[in-house]
Amino acid sequence: MTLTRRACCALALAGLCAALMPLSALAQERVGILMLHGKSPGNPNDPNFSPLKARFEGEGWLVRLPDMPWSRTRYLDGNWDHAMQEIAGHVRALRGQGATRIVLMGHSMGVPAAMGHAVRGGDVQALVLLAPGHVPLLYDTLPGLSAVHDSIVKARELVAAGKGGERERFIDINQGRQQPLITTAANFQSYFDPAGDAEMSVTAPRLPAGLPVFTAVGEKDPLFGRIRAYLVDKLPANSRNRYLEVPGGHLETPRAAYDAMVEWIKTTGAAP
Repeated sequence: MTLTRRACCALALAGLCAALMPLSALAQERVGILMLHGKSPGNPNDPNFSPLKARFEGEGWLVRLPDMPWSRTRYLDGNWDHAMQEIAGHVRALRGQGATRIVLMGHSMGVPAAMGHAVRGGDVQALVLLAPGHVPLLYDTLPGLSAVHDSIVKARELVAAGKGGERERFIDINQGRQQPLITTAANFQSYFDPAGDAEMSVTAPRLPAGLPVFTAVGEKDPLFGRIRAYLVDKLPANSRNRYLEVPGGHLETPRAAYDAMVEWIKTTGAAP
């Protein structure tokens, strides 16, 4: 009888340990957030994006908000491949700090960059896409963007002619303002190729099927009426995906979506 009782106690203890293991594993999770700002004049000090860093840290999360190659001071520094390497380096740094799960959070230009990292097999467990921007495929159809389309054609022709390494003047437009830049045709094309990895409609269906995605767009954003068909509806089906429309425009979206995305990260995006 004594042996039977001991056996029962042992079995009960084993069952209790098994029940507690998921809670213990969850307690050991440490979320790492890599924040990718928008393009020039976007930068790590963007008042619409940077204040979120301290708030995320207040949640106990590890956070990095680096200066990326499309910032005000670096625009455009190198090619798209180089940008992807930088993102991978920042993710490794978060892992080195103890992050057990990685959330890539992009605003505007940071959105296609986050997606590009994911489709290349990068280390990421959730995507947060805020006010998706940079649409090479649409620059020949959206009003006022013909100058960018002309630069895309110019870069393509120079690369085809074997002059991809020559520095030239190109035009970009951000929130209605022209942004002239001097870079090589090959570098410009890597960011503006309508069929490349910087084009969100190309990368959206190629994202890993199990990767959860949170997307938010402002009701006054220039892409508000297009973003569902252009991006959201192309994402692989996933019950954990969420699409949110918020008040305000392109710049205000990160702040307007804050509460919803934090709750999503806690309950869905960062869940094992």
